[in-house]
Amino acid sequence: MDILLVDGYNIIGAWPELREWKDKDLSTARNLLIENMAEYQAYTGYRTIIVFDAHFVKGIEKKAKSHNVEVVFTRENETADEHIEKLAKNLNNIKTQIHVATSDFTEQWAIFGQGALRKSARELRNEMLEIKRDIKRDVKEIQEQKPHSRIKLSDGVAEIFEKWRRGER
Repeated sequence: MDILLVDGYNIIGAWPELREWKDKDLSTARNLLIENMAEYQAYTGYRTIIVFDAHFVKGIEKKAKSHNVEVVFTRENETADEHIEKLAKNLNNIKTQIHVATSDFTEQWAIFGQGALRKSARELRNEMLEIKRDIKRDVKEIQEQKPHSRIKLSDGVAEIFEKWRRGER
């Protein structure tokens, strides 16, 4: 099983399309990241956990699921890096491969020591863009395919049924 731990604000600061939202509306930037990671999780099958630092959202540690992605806001005085290191240590076992998405150099070295693999913000973004292209291509192929019928129909009859299905007359 693969698990992707994402340093939320680090990725937001590194991806141009999220960075432009950071100063205008931080919650929109977070939501866009969560939506992207939900697509990533659905496509790759990786369990995905996004960790956000508490210094932007004050209070006790909060955990939630959004779009089937686990989202953690660390407790006050705990950085995302510290929380990710703990998660990497606790989740690591012989059946699990931990991946950590961050461009924080210090964090990358710390997670190497835990046996996790690093994924830079740039690598994750490139992977995400490739996934979006693949999804778009797959959807287009599905839309272009003729519906398959178990009953052999002439092209004329199939065309009539297709018009009915679309609500045309």
